[in-house]
Amino acid sequence: MKHVNCLLAVLFVVLSATAPALAHRVNLFAYAGGGTIFTESYFPDGRPVEGGNVLVYDSTDKLLLEGVTDTEGFFNFEIPKIDALKIVIDATMGHKNSFTLKKGEVEAGK
Repeated sequence: MKHVNCLLAVLFVVLSATAPALAHRVNLFAYAGGGTIFTESYFPDGRPVEGGNVLVYDSTDKLLLEGVTDTEGFFNFEIPKIDALKIVIDATMGHKNSFTLKKGEVEAGK
């Protein structure tokens, strides 16, 4: 019985430690096509990130542009540079994620 209680205590600690990480998760996807980068951001429960700040960096971490997601979690922009692009979404309250498009993906989408 002592081992079962110890196992339950360990399980509780592990599950408690992962809950905050999941609570601050946000999903971000991006792709290039027709000279445009299309992004979509949403929370794990499927709600779109409305009004999230989007930052776009090149491969040297130079900020190229910034914008805000719409009510459906979308933010689209013209390809600013043929380079690897790191796109960051900051949905406030610790909800942050990034997505990197490789240079070849950006070039193919031009």
